[in-house]
Amino acid sequence: MTATLPINIDSSLRRRNVESERVEIRSYSNTVQTHGEDERELLGLAATVPFDDRYHPNASLADLSPLLIRAHLQDARSDLFHELPGLSMEALARRMNIVGGPDEALFPKNVGLLFFNDRPHEFFPATQIDVIWFPDGPDGGNFEERQFRGPLAAILRDAVSYIDRNLLKQAVVKHPDRPEADRFWNFPLAAIEEALGNAIYHRSYEVREPVKVRITPEEIVVLSFPGADRSIRMADLLQGRAVSHRYRNLRIGEFLRELDSAKSHSTGVPKILRAMRNNGSPPPNFETDDDRTWFLVRLPVHSGFRGQRKAAWD
Repeated sequence: MTATLPINIDSSLRRRNVESERVEIRSYSNTVQTHGEDERELLGLAATVPFDDRYHPNASLADLSPLLIRAHLQDARSDLFHELPGLSMEALARRMNIVGGPDEALFPKNVGLLFFNDRPHEFFPATQIDVIWFPDGPDGGNFEERQFRGPLAAILRDAVSYIDRNLLKQAVVKHPDRPEADRFWNFPLAAIEEALGNAIYHRSYEVREPVKVRITPEEIVVLSFPGADRSIRMADLLQGRAVSHRYRNLRIGEFLRELDSAKSHSTGVPKILRAMRNNGSPPPNFETDDDRTWFLVRLPVHSGFRGQRKAAWD
């Protein structure tokens, strides 16, 4: 695994190098010149409005689905659900803070389109989850692929449900010397839910790469773009002690939390660690590259299923 030191952005520590015209920042005790992802991240942080809270100039109020909004409020058990009969679509969208601007120039916000439009991938290409199952391993030449597109909450729910129904198996091991049997899963569902929820929450919707899930009899791999925030030390992440000082998609996180599909305060990784431990599985691995352009969660299969192929799971 390769990992970079997180960048501590502080305006008092930035300075312009006149000769090179490159920005220098503090990386813990070192002063380094920015390049590549560092510069792009600085530009993103300089924006006054996060991406998911920005207006979308090529969309209109009609692009928000009242049916999807109603279903969300009902699933979230929101008090606003009971006020629906007395609210216009514009008033409802303003109450939910998914539109902005004056009445004569009202635009949906990106978060509204991601959750409450039936085809958000038309506004944000590659907004999808690709699940690929290799029953004979990645070198077997045989695979099954499913692509999940639609509102964020729906594709997260549907992808997890698909994996649960088709690929998760429980083993029961009985012992002659005691009545209690050992029960364990090839992969614990809670760890998969957290890994996919974190990927949907923390990925960039400006990067045209889907969330990718590769499943073999040996492991489940969840890949998203870009990597973990630079304020997080990978050593802390591996121990489940990482704390993020900023979040890429706060509004997306708000709506996912309303549905209990994501947690704030950096609790996703500890939940993955705990789910794998409680199932008796090997610990997960978290990987990234030096520039934090991607993030990968690797969930190894329980040792009781190791070496088995699909036929043995059926």
